[in-house]
Amino acid sequence: MNLFLDYLTVTALFAFVALPAVVGLLRERRITRQLRDAERREAAPAETEGATRPGGVTRRLNGRSWAKA
Repeated sequence: MNLFLDYLTVTALFAFVALPAVVGLLRERRITRQLRDAERREAAPAETEGATRPGGVTRRLNGRSWAKA
């Protein structure tokens, strides 16, 4: 029984430490998805009207950091 409680304690501490990182990752993915959807909505009317999109206006999302977007 002591071994089980030791494993349970280690697992609970690991989850307590890893939880903020997982929440931050999920939040960043949600924001990235929202930005991508907004960019697609901006591009959709221009493409249907036959206008070409300038090459230098495209925003590139960097998956490594939100600060470099």
